[in-house]
Amino acid sequence: MSGIFAHLQSPIGRLLITSDGESLTGLYMETERYAMPRDSGLLEDPAREPLAAAAAQLAEYFAGRRRRFDLPLAAQGTDFQRRVWSELTKIEFGSTLSYGGLARRLGNPGASRAVGLANGRNPISIIVPCHRVIGADGTLTGYGGGLARKQWLLRHEGVVRSSAG
Repeated sequence: MSGIFAHLQSPIGRLLITSDGESLTGLYMETERYAMPRDSGLLEDPAREPLAAAAAQLAEYFAGRRRRFDLPLAAQGTDFQRRVWSELTKIEFGSTLSYGGLARRLGNPGASRAVGLANGRNPISIIVPCHRVIGADGTLTGYGGGLARKQWLLRHEGVVRSSAG
């Protein structure tokens, strides 16, 4: 089997979640730059796990009842990208971190630009919270789903502290 997918409606628009049948492989926004190609070979099956669990947890997140996701993830990328994406999951709900701060957490303080590129290629948005990464001066910077969605997600999470460091 090549994989499964489901569409979800959300407060930030239609979402597409993908799975290999065991783990989530993607969460894409309708206008995202790196969205799944239309002719992907995936089968639509929203009742199959882990898609059903992902849909339920995303509904809880958007309703304000979930702060962390508990789902099996299998994002495809380079070793460096996967390290960045893993570190993203450690940024707490309601918090932000700069690209430089994320690079320092990875033990490579000069890698801000590479961290930004890896962040931008995150295939499992929201669940792997790339929206929590901001510019060193506290400004919102690029987001595959668009800055309006990034702003909405941060506002939804009630960002309480920013760590540019």
